[in-house]
Amino acid sequence: MQFFPLFLESYLTNEGIHRTEYLNHWIEERNSSLEVRISKISLSECNPWFYDDVCGVIRNNSGCFFSVGAIRKKLGSVIIEQPILIQKEIGYLGILCTVIDGVLHFLMQAKIEPGNINTIQISPTLQATKSNFTQMHGGSKPKYLDYFLHAKSDNLIVDQIQSEQSSRFLGKRNRNVILFSHEYIEELDGYKWMTLGQIRQFLKKDNMINMDTRTVLSCIPWSLLPLDIDSPTSLVSEIVRTRIGKPRQHELVKIYQYLNDYKMHLSPEIQSIPLSALENWSFNPNELVKMGGQSQFKVIFCDITIEGREVRHWKQPMFESLGEALFGLIYTFVDKKLMILVKGKAEIGCFDLIEIGPTVQMEYGESVQDSVEQQFMDLLCNKKEGIMIDVIQSEEGGRFFHEQNRNVIIETDQWNDPLPEGYFWCSFATLNYLIQINNCVNIQLRNLLALLELVNE
Repeated sequence: MQFFPLFLESYLTNEGIHRTEYLNHWIEERNSSLEVRISKISLSECNPWFYDDVCGVIRNNSGCFFSVGAIRKKLGSVIIEQPILIQKEIGYLGILCTVIDGVLHFLMQAKIEPGNINTIQISPTLQATKSNFTQMHGGSKPKYLDYFLHAKSDNLIVDQIQSEQSSRFLGKRNRNVILFSHEYIEELDGYKWMTLGQIRQFLKKDNMINMDTRTVLSCIPWSLLPLDIDSPTSLVSEIVRTRIGKPRQHELVKIYQYLNDYKMHLSPEIQSIPLSALENWSFNPNELVKMGGQSQFKVIFCDITIEGREVRHWKQPMFESLGEALFGLIYTFVDKKLMILVKGKAEIGCFDLIEIGPTVQMEYGESVQDSVEQQFMDLLCNKKEGIMIDVIQSEEGGRFFHEQNRNVIIETDQWNDPLPEGYFWCSFATLNYLIQINNCVNIQLRNLLALLELVNE
């Protein structure tokens, strides 16, 4: 199967078997018709969740799902400690695709997550933890699960284990899958076929495409697909081929050297500790909060009722953000190749200690730390014509309550060198190649790359 022209044609097709206007109306209609009730409660009311004095975590009495523990990180004289989500199981984030009327379409779900700020967002075909798809919660089996459980390797376009937010999760990863079907698959209730071009349009709107869809789409292996195939859009195809190019060996060597040096020589001391051992965090009646100083989040407890899910009513802890983060990307063109400024980012819960992150990854309350972040803020404030993307995007709504962050992509033809330690100019192709390898590119950068336009309209 020649996937490059299929992906590119779908990327450039703004209307699919369902008109985009209809899809907007469909989402609005579902938002207005589905019942959603979420109320904050205390931990004592959050049965079957409780604080386990022996393990020092907040957990479910079944021992399944996830838990809320605490972690302490020491690097030199710097000590950081915080609550953290512990969920060792690997879940599915999977999208089915097929050719309909000559154009590649993707089967997307209008899904409600308890933490979504706007109820419904466009989600992958399958978005399920292992507890979900093994039905540990006692609910029904997730729709379309069998396609992924019984997938043939020849039909797998993407199959990667990728990280989630390492500032909130301890080593959390999911299996990102794009699976091609040679046959049309029926749309079940809550699902619609869309082109990549339609998804691109929704990506430009605040809080329309959920985090899980963005990370799966970032895995499309543009740099590994054969690029020497004629396409109906030959001129645009040539532009995209030129901009993407192929992975560059010298960039890969430089990045791996930096990451591996960090893991070998600067590896911090990280230990799990009981929640009760956190020195600056305290249980209020309804939440776990930091006392004094700046914090990005607090832990809350919720009573949730949502129509149309495998389980309609349940209770659980959630992490509530206290403000918006800023995730930013700078790119330029060198010899017509798309070049992106990225940075090595070590986070407290990172599965492999450090990954490649975006140009700017500033959590709520953090200030400018170096010359690159300052230049980015200057461009953001003073050069509006260079801002290509500026959109609010939600984080994962299954564990995070109403967390949304500003995502900004800026094109520039000027940049002051030298770069501070840990920053790299890297081709799109090299980053795209690294995404095909587990635990190299963090979720903030992957999400921004999903927003990046390969073709300027």
